[in-house]
Amino acid sequence: EVQLVESGGGLVQAGGSLRLSCAASGFTLDDYAIGWFRQAPGKEREGISCQTSREGSTDYSDSVKGRFIISRDATKNTWYLQMNSLEPEDTAVYYCVADPPRPACAWDQRYDFWGQGTQVTVSS
Repeated sequence: EVQLVESGGGLVQAGGSLRLSCAASGFTLDDYAIGWFRQAPGKEREGISCQTSREGSTDYSDSVKGRFIISRDATKNTWYLQMNSLEPEDTAVYYCVADPPRPACAWDQRYDFWGQGTQVTVSS
């Protein structure tokens, strides 16, 4: 059974940093495409970061570009989202996702695997 378990969410002041982790089980991360989505209260879920494959390209939504960094550690079957310079607008539930390798990043929600979500709250 495939499971993705996020951790690292919490409450942080504006300007602070958090690092989210996504630990996968039931499949080998290896060359999978990975990503992060988020859903703020009253808003639609949006894609914010992705990597097409193990050595593939990364992309970020305009809302987080320059502040967030996606990375992976295949030895731990885990990937991460380093979030810096957090803003109250970043408050949301964050979801990690995975899919077989993709030719390009895309913000569609057709990923095979999803985590259960972790809450990030940024206070002003």
